[in-house]
Amino acid sequence: MLIAQLIKGLLLGLLVSVPLGPVGVMCIQRTINRGLKSGVVTGLGAAVADTFYAILAGVGFGFIVSFINREKYWIQLIGAVIIIVIAIRTFYTNPAVEMRKMRNKKTNPMEEFLSVFFITLSNPVPFFVFLASFAGFNMLEENTNILSGILLIGGVFVGAMGWWYILCFGISKFRDKIRLKNIWWLNKIMGVVIFVCGLVVIYKLYF
Repeated sequence: MLIAQLIKGLLLGLLVSVPLGPVGVMCIQRTINRGLKSGVVTGLGAAVADTFYAILAGVGFGFIVSFINREKYWIQLIGAVIIIVIAIRTFYTNPAVEMRKMRNKKTNPMEEFLSVFFITLSNPVPFFVFLASFAGFNMLEENTNILSGILLIGGVFVGAMGWWYILCFGISKFRDKIRLKNIWWLNKIMGVVIFVCGLVVIYKLYF
């Protein structure tokens, strides 16, 4: 029973993480520009935010659902603005400067973590995925003990973080084979992709 809860959590963590939205693009871009550590910290921000939503869904407070539904417009609008700002920064990123920062160790892991954490929180879809999964598959029954719940939530975090680490590790393996000019163009392309993702969120809000 306990192992089954852990496995369910792992699968749920993967389910909400594998689709590559703007966070996935940022994770790839930072891994290429700044290295494996930067990419993993970025993934960590997303994994923690998803785990936070899993905890809220597990607790199942009605007012949380009401708050997210009521304030979904502002939550998504703020998230879209953050995405667009990061898109512009990505577009104008100079790979030579980024690599020089890496050598001088001037990267800011906390900034990388928080930026993605709040972007992930601005998308309440994972919360409703967890809520529907917990209810539909009876993952959190009344007789479920605390340890079982901890394993389920822990599985969500491990599944999400495992995906981000695998993605970053795979990208970092090919990082040294990519020329500086290719990284420059990649920044431009990814900046545009992230920017479009932000515009799509705003478009959905108004249309």
